[in-house]
Amino acid sequence: MSVLIELGDDRGAPLDERRAPPPVSPGWRLAALVAVCALLGGAAPPARLTPQVGPAVPARATVLGAGPLLLVVDPDPNPPTLSAYDWAAPDGPPRWRVTVPPAAGWSAEVAGNLLLLVERDQARGARATTGRSMRTGQPVWRRPERVYAVGDAVVAVSEVRSASEPGRRVEGTVHFVEPATGATRWSVPVPSTAVLRALPGQLLLLQDDGLARLLDARDGTERGRGRLPPADYGPDNPQVVGAHLVLRHPSGSAVALTGYDLPGLAPRWQAPVQAGELTLRPCQGLICGQDEQERWAIDAGTGVRVWTWPAGVRWRTVAGPRVTAGPLVVLGMAADGRRSLVATVGRDGHRVSAVLPAGVTDCRRVGPGLVCRDGTAQVTFWPLDAR
Repeated sequence: MSVLIELGDDRGAPLDERRAPPPVSPGWRLAALVAVCALLGGAAPPARLTPQVGPAVPARATVLGAGPLLLVVDPDPNPPTLSAYDWAAPDGPPRWRVTVPPAAGWSAEVAGNLLLLVERDQARGARATTGRSMRTGQPVWRRPERVYAVGDAVVAVSEVRSASEPGRRVEGTVHFVEPATGATRWSVPVPSTAVLRALPGQLLLLQDDGLARLLDARDGTERGRGRLPPADYGPDNPQVVGAHLVLRHPSGSAVALTGYDLPGLAPRWQAPVQAGELTLRPCQGLICGQDEQERWAIDAGTGVRVWTWPAGVRWRTVAGPRVTAGPLVVLGMAADGRRSLVATVGRDGHRVSAVLPAGVTDCRRVGPGLVCRDGTAQVTFWPLDAR
């Protein structure tokens, strides 16, 4: 069976294309057990989560998370069908079922009362977006571009096509779209290419030449601008938390993080970071980082390191929306080498909260929990206490 689970911006891949996890050494299993015991301070072991059984998922189906809805796209009928279920009762009947145009893949997000369903081609590039009623699933309008939610507002862009993940690099023109009709209200040209970041009610455009502009999503008014140093600009660089922007960039022969205030983009602090692979994500008002040695978190307004987790590099981040106000969710291997430990990572560091039974795979973060596969045709939803 080849089932694709896509939740927000971090998209999945068919199960038979996923890499098997690396072999786990007995030493790491022991270390994981010791770490859990230390974290719990002698308290009871983490609880085994109780799943809510979701709908049966057809072969080759795509599972999407969008706001309060669990969406299942079945590509085999002609035309394909899109079914919507409630997270509160995923094993119940669908709220609605509609037909959709054929595509190689799909992604989805919510803007107010609209479901933005994006059709993707074989290279995962956006081919078109349909604005649909959250209540009925019926189409309200359709545009031949990638349409993003900016709070309750929506903007249409042309993504830079790539054989790899297209992310949020755009080119051409950014169009503000009237949610009720799909018509263009205002447009902003983009010289060359740029990185787009959707913020609450605002849009950050960072051009290849380092010019950053903060635009009001309602009318395109420029609220701030500034020049950033040369960097590997991309969907995850820079990161924005509240009124602060954090950019990873070269600094002489080293690598640094620099923090800027929004909307004026005035630099406030700079801190060196280790060269090599580095992943940055927002987590409960902080910037959480993972390098090749450890996980850590910094205050986006000051650059001060709030906590460090040396063993965190051994834990795998659960895929989910790139922009989230909640903690990260990570999975580690239990001491028996068969079950997965679940931990949340946020303002207070890491907390091991639960254990998944053996056989549960392909988990994705969505809303208040995880959506996983368990080797059957069913999708399971695992509610997660992510305090």
